[in-house]
Amino acid sequence: MAPPAHLLELPRPKNFFQKMSLRTGAEIITFLQVINKVSGLYGLLALLTGASIDGWQLSMYLYSTILLLSTVYLYRHIKLQSPFEMVLLAHLYALDSVVNALYTAFFAVLWFYTLANHPSDNTNLTAPGMAENAGFTSPKFNVSHVDVVAEPAGGLNAGQSAVAVGQGTGEGGAGLSNAVFQKGSIMSISFITGLWALRVYFVFVMLAFARQCLRQHIAANSSSAAWHDSTSASPDLAENPFQEGKQDGYGIRGKVGRVMLSGAPFYWLGADEDETWMRGVGGKFKKSAQPETPIGLGERERRRRSGTGPPAPPRELRTQLSITLPA
Repeated sequence: MAPPAHLLELPRPKNFFQKMSLRTGAEIITFLQVINKVSGLYGLLALLTGASIDGWQLSMYLYSTILLLSTVYLYRHIKLQSPFEMVLLAHLYALDSVVNALYTAFFAVLWFYTLANHPSDNTNLTAPGMAENAGFTSPKFNVSHVDVVAEPAGGLNAGQSAVAVGQGTGEGGAGLSNAVFQKGSIMSISFITGLWALRVYFVFVMLAFARQCLRQHIAANSSSAAWHDSTSASPDLAENPFQEGKQDGYGIRGKVGRVMLSGAPFYWLGADEDETWMRGVGGKFKKSAQPETPIGLGERERRRRSGTGPPAPPRELRTQLSITLPA
């Protein structure tokens, strides 16, 4: 049994935390994104200091630097509410959320494997370089306490020879499960999960703001007679501003715009359930249908066309009127 359709729709926030507008929320989220991606520059600068960085870490730093430059360029378009740039920024933020989730999961697995194994073990090749840069004290033996066993020693000077005997932790080694479910790890996992729940909400806010900018652009640049997009397969969709032949549909800009909107056309161009925005733009999302009464026709013309109006005057009277009227 298929789930209800409304459960598959993307959330459409109307404001940011019920207190601020979507535009303010988009500015705050993008500013936090810029601060987050600055770490990529510091990671690349760490190479100059001779830090040990593997290929995965280097790829993350390069990716963060490229996304930082793109975000800074698109940030100024939030104030302008440019439709193409806002849709592109929202897609980049959503894509970055997915990429960051994959990187976080990958490095988390490496971290817990490093905790489960001895950091200084040469056979631990899962995360080379992580143990050296993680601040481990690298103990040679994993023991809970040490017992000192002393015995008398012969010779001129009285003394003792002592042997330190380490007692095991009783847990049978670190193990992956012990590394994951220890108190510090559970707290870290809970904190990261909360941050990612907030990140998902940020994605919905960015998409909602981009959707708002796009629909305002459609309302401002579409003619009132264009109630629906005649090139669309569904009459419930507004006209696509990036469609071929339109002002924003040429070149790479138009191709990228069509690709971005093709993923969820009903989200970007579909009518709202309450139809408040539809009424605000003159009914562009209504299905095409001929109105019952033609617009601009008076009562006399309507009755004449329907055959219920008064009879036409005689020909002689019309001829006399044409003669008497001045030229």
